[in-house]
Amino acid sequence: MQVSLGIWNAVYWTMPASAADAQNYLDYCTDHLEVVADLDARPVGSGLAGIEPEAARTTIVRAFVAVLPEARRRGVGSALYRDLSGWAADRGRTEVETFVVDVDPAGLEFATARGFAEVFREALVALDLASVPEPAVAPPDGVSIVTWAERPELAHGMYEVALEAIPDIPGNEDAIPGYESWLEHFMGGPSDRPEATFVAVAGEEVVGYSKFHLSEARPTVAVHDLTGVKRAWRGRGVARALKATQIAWAKRTGYERLETGNELRNAPIRRLNAEFGYQEIPGRALLRGPLAPLSDGAP
Repeated sequence: MQVSLGIWNAVYWTMPASAADAQNYLDYCTDHLEVVADLDARPVGSGLAGIEPEAARTTIVRAFVAVLPEARRRGVGSALYRDLSGWAADRGRTEVETFVVDVDPAGLEFATARGFAEVFREALVALDLASVPEPAVAPPDGVSIVTWAERPELAHGMYEVALEAIPDIPGNEDAIPGYESWLEHFMGGPSDRPEATFVAVAGEEVVGYSKFHLSEARPTVAVHDLTGVKRAWRGRGVARALKATQIAWAKRTGYERLETGNELRNAPIRRLNAEFGYQEIPGRALLRGPLAPLSDGAP
């Protein structure tokens, strides 16, 4: 894993992963394949294909190919794509989903040349915490914000929020896993911390929550994972209070930068981030395309 992860982080440096993050994803998948490609006796490419639980009844496999820049256009990416596709075909998959990042236009070129098309695009934004004051936190009347560490019994209520919030995010309509899988891999992974998960409560009802992804791969950066609010509570300032709580916590805890990605059609959260001063940075897109043919002579 360390070799393939090193190649991944060198290519996808805007979205690096720690070894613990990578293992958590492999544990989440119902089946997976990892491959490393050598060129001139040196590892220069890595590939990963995984069947995620929510895709188990579909024909989709999630796959990632990374090739070091100096080894490109020598057939490495095509060989990895074929290997992953053959594995996926043996498991009844017919379509591949993969991410490409704006800082690596060659990756988009490689994918579109093989019939991949955009499913959704994330506009990434960042906030330099040194450049902004700590915001005031003003939840709506009757709502209090606590950490999940303070109220661990709120997990089921948070999941009820996720059941409404995640499907309402454009491009994520079918992405919500079952409760146990959500709790283990979405909330209890190596980069998830109860003290960095904030819950909006009205009486005994959980009406919203927000959480950070805090990876060892980027110790000074906190990434917003989700800000979700129940439909009946939207438009009242719950998301704003949760976001302000996160910014204040990150500043006090010593983080230097916040990042988040929002699908272009998700106008409400994009407006909220802009109001807090987040600035655009290079984004990424999810593509979907065919498996590689058995014989692919493309470079």
